[in-house]
Amino acid sequence: MGLGLMAGCSDSWNDPYPDSQADANVLYSAFSERPKHLDPARSYSSNEVEFTGQIYEPPLQYHFLKRPYELIPLTAEAVPAPRYFDADGNELAADSPSERIAESVYEIRIRPGIRYQPHPAFARDGAGRYLYHSLDAAALADKSRISDFPHSGSRELTAADYVYQIKRLANPRLSSPIFGLMSERIVGLKELGDALEQAAKAHPDAALKLDDYPLAGAEVVDSHTYRIRIKGKYPQFSYWLAMPFFAPIPWEADAFYDQPGMADRNLTLDWQPVGTGPYYLAENDPNRRMVLKKNPNFHGETYPVDGDAADREAGLLADAGRPLPFVDEAVFSLEKETIPYWSKFLQGYYDSSGISSDSFDQAVQFTAGGDPQLTDSMRDQDIHLITAVSASLWYVGFNMLDPVVGGLGEDRQKLRQALSIAFDYDEFISIFLNGRGIPAQGPIPPGLFGYVDGVAGLNPYVYEAKDGRVQRQSIETARRLLAEAGYPNGRNAKTGEPLVLYFDTMASGPDAKSRLDWMKKQLDKLNVQLVVRGTDYNRFQDKMRKGNAQLFEWGWNADYPDPENFFFLLYGPHKKVATGGENAANYDNPEFNRLFERMKDMDNGPERQQVIDQMLEIVRRDAPWIFAYYPKSFGLRHGWVHNVKPNLMANNTLKYRRIDPALRETQRAEWNRPVLWPIALLVGLLVAVIAPAVVAWRRRERKTA
Repeated sequence: MGLGLMAGCSDSWNDPYPDSQADANVLYSAFSERPKHLDPARSYSSNEVEFTGQIYEPPLQYHFLKRPYELIPLTAEAVPAPRYFDADGNELAADSPSERIAESVYEIRIRPGIRYQPHPAFARDGAGRYLYHSLDAAALADKSRISDFPHSGSRELTAADYVYQIKRLANPRLSSPIFGLMSERIVGLKELGDALEQAAKAHPDAALKLDDYPLAGAEVVDSHTYRIRIKGKYPQFSYWLAMPFFAPIPWEADAFYDQPGMADRNLTLDWQPVGTGPYYLAENDPNRRMVLKKNPNFHGETYPVDGDAADREAGLLADAGRPLPFVDEAVFSLEKETIPYWSKFLQGYYDSSGISSDSFDQAVQFTAGGDPQLTDSMRDQDIHLITAVSASLWYVGFNMLDPVVGGLGEDRQKLRQALSIAFDYDEFISIFLNGRGIPAQGPIPPGLFGYVDGVAGLNPYVYEAKDGRVQRQSIETARRLLAEAGYPNGRNAKTGEPLVLYFDTMASGPDAKSRLDWMKKQLDKLNVQLVVRGTDYNRFQDKMRKGNAQLFEWGWNADYPDPENFFFLLYGPHKKVATGGENAANYDNPEFNRLFERMKDMDNGPERQQVIDQMLEIVRRDAPWIFAYYPKSFGLRHGWVHNVKPNLMANNTLKYRRIDPALRETQRAEWNRPVLWPIALLVGLLVAVIAPAVVAWRRRERKTA
């Protein structure tokens, strides 16, 4: 019995991957929420792009190592330089004023020889007919996965596939989240959307054949070249060409998935993507795990050879010039709770991990200078810390239409400035974020053009320089500003009534309560009362649309690395009230609007920086937001994981990862040795208990005999 128990305890008794090979070139990760959309026309969430970014290939991508972020070709032969034309169709010089430019034309040449992953949508018979484009119910009866189709095929990527995907953005049945924005930019896209909507209403059960509908703003030049026409000048459009929205989709995929009965079996682009990227989705069981495998038809790419001295010192150029991808397979397991995820990471069963609040003190400690470093236990396991300031911003917004906190008068400016000083986000970051953030000085986060670091970039209405360091202005300054705004000691100078402000939030639960209590205490310093109005998401959205909120909290993640992507949140014509835009504060300063319209079309350089500085001065003075903080991400990786550099814009970085499976297996074995002495002790106790009974039984047997 004891030998049997011992034998049952192998070296991998707690291995969550019992069927995997020890030396498998597989990366192990996790996800906490199932992706909703994997169709590139619909997907717009970070948990989705972790998969779509490895499968689909837009024409451009971001250089993995270079900072500031730089666009480079992916499937395109070069980053396209736009050509400009006036209203009469005459070509203009590259430095022509924006007001003269009626259209920008981007001509994109795709590299020949790129092929799609194997997929049944491409399968043909000997006569060239598609095998699976006319399936009936009987043929689909035993099909629930792509692997259930015995035949697959492939073909070369063409320019027409990119044009086809741009048309898909206008398909009303897909409800692409960027159709509204792109319909204002791409010539004819709005008209295409109207035509497709009419066709969908007229024939609700019929497939929309996009090739039957022309799109003036996206046309095929030849098999490997296509042209996009943009209204006016829009320099930021190049960044969109690095997003999955502009990745190619073959018409065969739509024809395959649009067949009756397919969606009932989860056979859709939202569930089973079709791409040319380094990986394809081999397994999609979002209630258990999702698996990416190397695309056997991948066209090939090499690891970048350009990087700075810090990259070289960090070993990030050790693989320069080597073919990608390095990892054969990536397994993502569902982990809804952070504690099991963290435990498996420490055991070596996940290759990397974030750091939750529960495990932060176990992983990270701060030096006397405030710099984060790993604890001794983490370093002993050869775990490495990766930090990066996110290209995102959290802020508390004022409804500029509100009679108390809104308006552009000097007294309202001083009121908002006083409140901005009182909300001590340096303290907030320390208490609630474990130091994972940087106090914001304006709407532009670090890493984007226009951001200025240090004393030179401080917000002078909230911070000041002292001994070469940036520090928040005193609460006495805030009280003085509040009095000058007409509220001495937090009371209306005319009526004597206390100043009461209302904060609308979707936050709920114990964690939210402590954070909201903190916010109330910040205004207690000014003798100002804060009333929290909690609500659900739909009610909150309705309040924002109607302008019924007074103060609110919101955030924004960069879609692309350009200051326009943050400044537009304060652009008057984008007000939430009346227009439904992203300007939730309903801020509308004519001078800021004028500068924004000039800045957004400018190329990066000293002249653009000068305009940005003027915009920052205006928005800091008006204070439509309390600039809270730029989040800072903390991540961990094991020593066997290589080529990890945070890239906050790129979403296709899995291909750069390299692992050392042998080292991983050695470390796993060391960290997960079965502890056998309790079993031996249990066996001994059982023997001690059973042995007397066995001896007594044998004695009785002998006496009877």
